[in-house]
Amino acid sequence: MKAYMCVICGYIYEEEKGDPISGLAPGTRWEDVPLSWRCPDCGAGKEDFEMVEV
Repeated sequence: MKAYMCVICGYIYEEEKGDPISGLAPGTRWEDVPLSWRCPDCGAGKEDFEMVEV
């Protein structure tokens, strides 16, 4: 599983954990995260995330 970091605030989206508060179940791949999803910490869009190693 991969992880993606918000370049604005540093929030890390981990595919393994998902974002259950926003309705993204654990195991939700980044490709399957809707474009309407926003960073839960700062509100940035998917375009403001970069893949990182954890």
